[in-house]
Amino acid sequence: MGYNNIADMHTHSIHSFDGNDSCLALCESAVRKGARAIAITDHCDIDGADMNIDVLCPAQLRDINECREKLGSKIKILKGIEIGQGIYRREETERLLSSYDYDFVLGSLHNLENMEDFYFLDYSQYDIYELLGKYFDGLLELCQWGAFDSLAHLTYPLRYIVAREKINVDMTRFSGKIDEIFSLLAEKDKALEINTSGLFMDMRDTLPNISFVKRFKELGGKYITVGSDSHYAEKICQGIETGYDIARECGFDSVVIFEKRQPILLPLE
Repeated sequence: MGYNNIADMHTHSIHSFDGNDSCLALCESAVRKGARAIAITDHCDIDGADMNIDVLCPAQLRDINECREKLGSKIKILKGIEIGQGIYRREETERLLSSYDYDFVLGSLHNLENMEDFYFLDYSQYDIYELLGKYFDGLLELCQWGAFDSLAHLTYPLRYIVAREKINVDMTRFSGKIDEIFSLLAEKDKALEINTSGLFMDMRDTLPNISFVKRFKELGGKYITVGSDSHYAEKICQGIETGYDIARECGFDSVVIFEKRQPILLPLE
């Protein structure tokens, strides 16, 4: 790889409902690809009817610790979690974070309250701008709360609204709200994720794209994490170098990983 400090900070193992490979398979793939660090960030969509954090977290952390024992001399393996919809289950989220020893927490919204994931929605039945308005309001509320380290895939709904359904969206309507989100991230020393999964989907771009990353920097953003959002071992580190290119073009000279919830800068070199 062209960069010395490759770190994939968004990956999913079989402990995610849509994961396909073991934690060990993900870590071994990262080692083969020359990565310096990997975070296993399995889904915890905490508002899900079947979600039980006391089943998910111990099993996932046990497997990650086993990976550390086997591969810790070759790669830094970080204990991560992607907490979806934490604002809808605040007490449960805070219990998770106080009970389990995570290095890194991604914050995300995959759905609005009491609705299905954006993936499943029939967009002919909705006012797109009303949906997106509520989504960015939710992200702002999530940032005001701040119970995460990096904000995942800012433009997540566009995967389906724009890329899949080919519905044009004027994102300038949300510029003010997104500026509020970025300003809060900067104020609270939170990271913005460059999620590279969209590069390999219909949208052919990162989530968010370079224009949003530039704006984050302009508003005082300090930290960028880059993640493949891989659900297969073979896709670990996919697009990370492109994410690094974007970060550098936007004026960042490093990306960040988190260990014991504390940021560690990795130079873009």
